[in-house]
Amino acid sequence: MENQLEIRNSFKLLVLGSMLTLVLWFIPFAEVIIYPIRLFVTFIHEAGHALAALVTLGSVRRIAIFWSGSGVTETVGGVGFLISSAGYLGTTVYGAALLLLLRRARFAKAVAFGTGVLLLVMTVFFGSGLGAWATGLLVGGGCIALALKAKPGVVHFAMSFLAVQSLLNAFYDLRTLMYLSAFQPSSLTDAQNMANATGGFVPAMVWAIGWSIISLAILAATLLAYYRSFNRRKPAEEMNLYGFITEGSRSAADKHV
Repeated sequence: MENQLEIRNSFKLLVLGSMLTLVLWFIPFAEVIIYPIRLFVTFIHEAGHALAALVTLGSVRRIAIFWSGSGVTETVGGVGFLISSAGYLGTTVYGAALLLLLRRARFAKAVAFGTGVLLLVMTVFFGSGLGAWATGLLVGGGCIALALKAKPGVVHFAMSFLAVQSLLNAFYDLRTLMYLSAFQPSSLTDAQNMANATGGFVPAMVWAIGWSIISLAILAATLLAYYRSFNRRKPAEEMNLYGFITEGSRSAADKHV
């Protein structure tokens, strides 16, 4: 029952984080409040490109974050298809992973600490320009400080809010990508890079739609796993529910034999 209670409490925090996000949409100048989060999500996006390049035996020249909220990652070698796809999909995977891990409040500090370490490592080795360094050091250091100094409930809520923001920004960016692919095909985007790599055989819009579908599938699978965790019972609880003897009653029965 303890795990079920923990999951339900985590779900309440997730709902609270989502409601706070909706409220911020209707508050004038609220974009000033969420601006650092926007830069953070952009950094996660660019970190996805960088990690994909490194995993596929390529190298990373630099990661730049611009004050407009956009960013760029320059890579050499590696598997181009995976590198270009890892930006939008990586952000979705990160947000989905946070949702699943944060079902257990005990993982919140580890998630915050791991996120901070990732940002700092990417900044130190690949950061280029004031935007990348400011975002990486401030947000990365903030996540580590949160993990080490804040109360568990505060960390849990903060990371839940960050998970919601990551997913919402990922889908917002994908919507923008589809718009640019349809009406501004000359824009230099990940989808256009893939279109160029295929000689125009697979248009940018196809890549944008494909990444959107995959992101939706990831989100659906995550929400399904989250939902199923509500109804998951321990074996002992299931035995008791169907009238079988639990360990406690078995011990009592043995004493009367």
